[in-house]
Amino acid sequence: MKLSIIDALIIVLYLLLTIVIGFALRKKAQQSKDSYLLGGKSLPWYMLGLSNASGMFDISGTVWLVTILFVYGMKSIWLPWLWPVFNQIFLMIFLSMWLRRSNVTTGAEWIGTRFGYKGGAQKSHIIVVVFALIMGLGYLTYGFIGLGKFVEIFIPWEFLSAYIPFNIPAEYVAHFYGIIFTCFAIFYSLLGGMMSIVWADVLQYIIMAVSGIVIGVIAMNALATHALAVPEGWLNPFFGWELNMDWTSIIPEVNEKIKSDGFSLFSVLFMMMIFKGVLVSLAGPAPNYDMQKILSTRSEREAALMSGSVSVILMPIRYFMIAGFAVLGLLFYEQLDLMVPGRGLDFEQILPSAINQFVPVGFLGLLLAGLLAAFMSTFAGTLNAAQAYIVNDIYIKYVNPKAENKSIQLMNYVAGLSMVIISIVFGFFAKDVNDVLQWIVGGLYGSYVAANILKWYWWRFNGNGFFWGMVGGLIPALTFRYIFPGVLDTYTFPLMLLISVIACLIGTYTAAPVEEEVLKKFYKSVRPWGFWKPIHELVVAEDPGFERNGDFKRDMFNVVIGIIWQTALVIFPVYLVLMQTVPLILSIAVAAVTSLILKKTWFDRLPQHSH
Repeated sequence: MKLSIIDALIIVLYLLLTIVIGFALRKKAQQSKDSYLLGGKSLPWYMLGLSNASGMFDISGTVWLVTILFVYGMKSIWLPWLWPVFNQIFLMIFLSMWLRRSNVTTGAEWIGTRFGYKGGAQKSHIIVVVFALIMGLGYLTYGFIGLGKFVEIFIPWEFLSAYIPFNIPAEYVAHFYGIIFTCFAIFYSLLGGMMSIVWADVLQYIIMAVSGIVIGVIAMNALATHALAVPEGWLNPFFGWELNMDWTSIIPEVNEKIKSDGFSLFSVLFMMMIFKGVLVSLAGPAPNYDMQKILSTRSEREAALMSGSVSVILMPIRYFMIAGFAVLGLLFYEQLDLMVPGRGLDFEQILPSAINQFVPVGFLGLLLAGLLAAFMSTFAGTLNAAQAYIVNDIYIKYVNPKAENKSIQLMNYVAGLSMVIISIVFGFFAKDVNDVLQWIVGGLYGSYVAANILKWYWWRFNGNGFFWGMVGGLIPALTFRYIFPGVLDTYTFPLMLLISVIACLIGTYTAAPVEEEVLKKFYKSVRPWGFWKPIHELVVAEDPGFERNGDFKRDMFNVVIGIIWQTALVIFPVYLVLMQTVPLILSIAVAAVTSLILKKTWFDRLPQHSH
């Protein structure tokens, strides 16, 4: 047990602050449904950007990123493309603006603006709600397990069990801790809605930024006096057909990890990640907290700026910290305690074990408060999005259309608590963080691609096609793990996509097109590019002054430049910690040049009016 009194007090102080934020913003959140779910659409873009970045700075993800940097070195910077991280670039360049122009509260409500409210549109509305809730549960479970595993190291059960009147089996200790901390997140997010989530996120980001800098500096000081032992190719981000990274003479166990990850055919994996990543990004944000933050912005300009700010706010600080932990793990591997009772060697323990070993008193409390906050932020954001779907898209739409503010508020509380309880039950059945993560990223994200791409770019696509396309994706997402055991979800993606596309087309052509009025209104307000010719002609017949969106080529150019820019923001802090001067200068130069290009081709061309 390494937690000193000072560290424990810092953590308690942080938890108390979140409770204060919840109480302070409760009145404001209760003014209306929009105030609670979207912060009244009054929050400035940079605060929402901070909050969004904060929500992505989660414990489970950080544990995974430290592990892959340790194992794969600079080549690991490509692996988050599994998410894909560059979906933020597609959002920043055009999709956030399109989404914000629709002026709705949730992704399911957005479906009404695209498909209307009759026939197939109702089914499509229901399937989005189902998808959002399954995804919400997946994320809540994932965060919950990551948090429990993490806390277990700093507050060993032997220490706590003396004060607790009941016994808990060793394999469920992590779940017990998860439940305790989840209660705080539930408290402030249920009381203050989106407002308190954003304010708690800002507080959390400040804590994480300070902690991240401290860790990076500790690692750089250690590296100045110790030699780094890594296999050939570890420092190089570029790769050949195969990974060819041999740890035999340094840490032989790492070779087993590479084998079990299934990443050794690196080029094939990389091509699959790009193929899938571009499609997932073109589909727009999934119905989770990322979408809720975009819908909470004040205008389309601010929506684009908010999505753009996320990479700048998140990447350099986060990767400075991740590189710090990975370097400390490599330098002092012998001192790390990576053995887990009942599970054996677990590389996911590098981050918590390194914290336990190397972080000084005072900063340990700050860092733990920050990482707990990171968990709570992701958890609260996900919970808020799930509540929005249950209240807005089930309760108000089907159960009580004339609901007053008081009953909406009560329903918000009931919905939130139900989601948490179900996710805790799921948590007891999940193996580890990577398991849940691979399923969400590989299975769930993959399942929604086909239907969600077609809804933006093809006029003939209708609610029926959307419904069957989502079903055609969800069934493989929920069953492929059992049909193809041990195969990476990324590799089964093309088959899932094919089934989903066929389902989309059959669904679309077995039902009438969406009503013309709905399509014209959508096309005029959202102004997408893509296959909209028949609708464009109808709109121009009524309004000869209407201009089509001709930005496709520029948007695609900006996306490519944006992805290079974002990758440079990831690479430079890692090279900074590793003190590799030439690659550091090169990556900063790439970030600077791409920033200048984006200023001219993207920033200077954003819509000027703010409201």
